[in-house]
Amino acid sequence: MKTKEQAKELIIEAGRTEGQYWRDLWKYRELFYFLAWRDILVRYKQTIIGMAWALVRPFLTMIVFTFVFSNIAKLPSEGTTPYPIMVFAGLLPWQFFSGALSECSNSLINNANLLSKVYFPRLIVPTSAVIVSFVDFMISGIILLGLMAYYNFIPDWRILTLPLFIAIAFAASMGAGLWLAALNVEYRDFRIIVPFIVQFGLYVSPVGFSSQVIDEKWRLLYSLNPMLGVIDGFRWAILGGESNIYLPGFALSTALVILLLASGVWYFRRMERTFADVI
Repeated sequence: MKTKEQAKELIIEAGRTEGQYWRDLWKYRELFYFLAWRDILVRYKQTIIGMAWALVRPFLTMIVFTFVFSNIAKLPSEGTTPYPIMVFAGLLPWQFFSGALSECSNSLINNANLLSKVYFPRLIVPTSAVIVSFVDFMISGIILLGLMAYYNFIPDWRILTLPLFIAIAFAASMGAGLWLAALNVEYRDFRIIVPFIVQFGLYVSPVGFSSQVIDEKWRLLYSLNPMLGVIDGFRWAILGGESNIYLPGFALSTALVILLLASGVWYFRRMERTFADVI
């Protein structure tokens, strides 16, 4: 005879409430850790230099951008900041964002067998993909520290606000990533579209140059790019008094990030129930 403590109940539900769903995210947290760690290992499996690629890629990109925009285009840096530091301060959040888009867009497709066999909150899959890109972001930060040491550049008190702008970058990555992850399940064309979005976004975002070179009459329109506020925020925090934020544009860009995140969660949750059937 089983006691009440030993007895187990199996409850079969037709659907789960929102409250249950968000509690399940915590319940399945070990799956989240497993997926993130697995993707990190798979990314650098059988590579010669392993996770050092997270340093090599942004470093080479920084060199190319510095040569093209500073030496050829003759665009100015922000104040007296060395151009490589100014470029890398913008490159860090952009590579985090672009990497998250690429990882998230294919995250559900790559885990199709898991989605079709067991229940768990599907939101865990694209979130773990963003974490993988965040790990690369943290490793790449070593280059920024090296550049600061090389140029004897010391940030001021504004560096303490950097976690705020990292949170905004994370929100932008999650919002856009959730949209692309859900859309890629329904329309496989997004496998082709996402690399184009990433490449196009690199050119229209102020990564290799300062947003201060944009004419004043176009800056508010230019701020419709949600990554503008993130990049300007990073530079404001890292470069200190050498950088200024265009407040109307920053407010507009940040509002778009919040809208992107909220709409991304809404659309992902709306489509989530069909993933197992469509994928």
